Amino acid sequence: MVFGMMPATIAIAEQTRPALTGKPYKPSAELDTSLPRDYASDLPDLGDISQTVLSPQDEQRIADQIMREVYVSDEVLQDPEITDYLQALGNKLAAASPDKRQTFNFFVVNDNSINAFAMPGGVIGVHTGLFIAANNESELASVLGHEIGHVTQRHLARILASQKYDTFKNIAATALALLVARSNPQLATGAMVTASASTLQRQLDYTREHEREADRVGLAILDNAGFDVRAMPAFFTTMQRGTRFVEGSAPSFLRTHPLTAERIADVSNRVQNLSYKQSKDSLDFYLARARIRAGLGLPQAAIEEFESNIRERRFNSEVAEHYGLAYAYLRKNDISNSAKQLVWLKANASLHPNIENLAATIEVRNRQLAKAHTIYAQAIAQYPLHRALVFGYANTYVDSRLADKAIKLVNEKLKLFPNDPHFYEILAKAYTIKGQALLKHQAQAEAYFRQYDVNRAVEQMEMAAKAKDGNFYERSIVEARLKQLRRQQDIEKELKG
Repeated sequence: MVFGMMPATIAIAEQTRPALTGKPYKPSAELDTSLPRDYASDLPDLGDISQTVLSPQDEQRIADQIMREVYVSDEVLQDPEITDYLQALGNKLAAASPDKRQTFNFFVVNDNSINAFAMPGGVIGVHTGLFIAANNESELASVLGHEIGHVTQRHLARILASQKYDTFKNIAATALALLVARSNPQLATGAMVTASASTLQRQLDYTREHEREADRVGLAILDNAGFDVRAMPAFFTTMQRGTRFVEGSAPSFLRTHPLTAERIADVSNRVQNLSYKQSKDSLDFYLARARIRAGLGLPQAAIEEFESNIRERRFNSEVAEHYGLAYAYLRKNDISNSAKQLVWLKANASLHPNIENLAATIEVRNRQLAKAHTIYAQAIAQYPLHRALVFGYANTYVDSRLADKAIKLVNEKLKLFPNDPHFYEILAKAYTIKGQALLKHQAQAEAYFRQYDVNRAVEQMEMAAKAKDGNFYERSIVEARLKQLRRQQDIEKELKG
């Protein structure tokens, strides 16, 4: 009885909303995250913060609304391996930022334009096109550092406050327009949303001083985190060429973050005064990049690109090319050739959880669930924090109608990821198989709550309260939790006016 044994589940309702990965960012006490004197001394004076910035509570409410849109958006890439890589990279950079208290949620937008954008409350989106355009991990980190700089310096919060968006009379529409405006300012569908987004985008354009400050803070973050600081001016110069990546127009990043020769020169000059740090790209970076490339365009085109790169030895990571090729073959449902790439990886690559997940995925696609169970079990024993492995393992139990095993596995992992909605969705499926209505609706309610949708969470918890099954202890927990959710619902209604 998963919920009967989880009193901590109820306590979660009183905490701050969860991070996207279900694991809030906590900066390491061992890291010196103070802004170096030579960076801080010449930052522009942007005025009295207390008079121009939304309160932390206001920012968090906007962030919650944005994250609700993120969870339901078809444009957001729902791939735990790619998302977790980005979150880990972002957390490493955030730990080197000047604001030790700020938490961050990173997510990936499935869009081939070169863009990244920051929003109030530490919400940062990164387009898949930015992964592809970045030549190395330091270049990707340089853009994230820049966006983190916008957040820690409260640039967007200041602009929102000055535009009187802190009344929250229409916070949902504002949040949606924010997401649309920042992720794709050229979006041409949905007349009402597009109109509000384009208007908001014009109002939210960063000033020259904002950009200079984000550059300098971002450069400090990059340096403190141990990345190659020369990547920032190098990537800015690459993006300025624009048409190399986006035919006929500059990258989206340049439209929302105007890049001038003066900015590039300023960053380049600062880099000259810093000591050189050689930063080795992680395999995780290349694997995430390969996964994205494998999903672009038609499967056959992706296959041919990977095969050509391998044949001509045109790559930074041979392991990543074979890994991407395996997934490209899976997209074409060519399981045999995908398995051949796995054989190469097993013979030539170091142990890695992503490769183990690929191995299990091949068996699942080949309908060999028993073999997949074995691979998952061994891999999770070695990599207990790898979410994709846990999701895959639990879902194969559900597919095999082994509901009790799925419930046991998820229940164990909820101790590590108490705020991840996907675990609760798997529980809801498992309880459906067992015909346990109360626990099914309760699990789905907890999933909606962690997707920032309190109204649907209340609906599901009410259905759980009306269910005819469940023992006295389970019903008592549902009733107590329903009261908490209704209080949260009332608070949100009051905030919206």
